[in-house]
Amino acid sequence: MSGRDASLAERIAAAGYDWIVPQWQAPSTVHALMTTRNGGVSSGKGASLDVGGSTLPSTPDTAAAIVENRRRVQAFLPSPPVWLAQVHGSDVATVDTSAPSSPPRADAAITREPDVVLAARVADCMPVLFADRDASVVAVAHAGWRGLAAGVLENTIAAMGCIPARIVAWLGPAIGPRAFEVGSDVYDAFVAQDASARTAFAPRSHGKWLADLEALARMRLARAGVHTIDGGGFCTFSERARFFSYRRDGTSGRMAALVWREGARR
Repeated sequence: MSGRDASLAERIAAAGYDWIVPQWQAPSTVHALMTTRNGGVSSGKGASLDVGGSTLPSTPDTAAAIVENRRRVQAFLPSPPVWLAQVHGSDVATVDTSAPSSPPRADAAITREPDVVLAARVADCMPVLFADRDASVVAVAHAGWRGLAAGVLENTIAAMGCIPARIVAWLGPAIGPRAFEVGSDVYDAFVAQDASARTAFAPRSHGKWLADLEALARMRLARAGVHTIDGGGFCTFSERARFFSYRRDGTSGRMAALVWREGARR
C-alpha cells in the first residue's frame, strides 16, 4: 500500500468506517476504495450505507439517505464518482469527465483522465479494479456471472489499450463458492467457452452447481494476459455484518468500488 493510500486508510479508520482500501500492486499514483454496508444512514434491508442505483429512488426519505451516504463516500475522493447504469452486460464506457450528462449505460468504465473517479455498484457480483503499471489508465468492472460469460473483463482490458501483462487487477467482495448455487445454464455458459472452467463448479443435486465466481474471474483474466491479480477471499453472502447480498436478502442496498488516478500535485 502506498503512503497516500495508507493515509486514506487511516482517515477512513478515524471516521469509524470499516471500508476497504485495496492492497494491490498498482502504481502509487493510483488509488482505490471499496465501501461496505456500514457507515451510512439508510434503513431497512439497505441499512446503512446504501449508495443506490444509477438514479435516485422516488421515495424522498430513501433518496435523501442515499444522497447523504454518497456524500460521506465523496469526502474521501478527489471528485464526484461517475456512476454507471449497469445492466449485467459487457459494454465498456470511456469516461473523460467527472460529470457526464447521464450515467453511461455500461458495466465497466475506463479513464485516462486524472482525478476522475470510476465507480461500480455491487451486492454479490464481483467488482474488479484495473490499472496499468504506468498509471496512465484505470478501469472498473461490474462482473456478475452474465457479464463474466459475456466478456466484460476481456472487453475492459481491450479498452484500456495497453499490454495486458502490464495491467494489475484487484478482485473485490463477491458471493463466495459455498453460497453461489446456479443452474446448468450458468455451467454451460462458461464450460462451452473453456473446458477448464469446469474446475470452478462443484456439482449439487437436481442439476445445480456451486459456482466459484472468483476462480472464474481469475481464469478469464489470466486467459486475457493479466497475471498480477490481488484481492479476493471475501464472501458477501456469509459476511452479513459487513456486506450487502442480494442473493441472501432478496432486496438489498449496494456497495461501491471506486478507482482513480492521481492528478498533478499543486
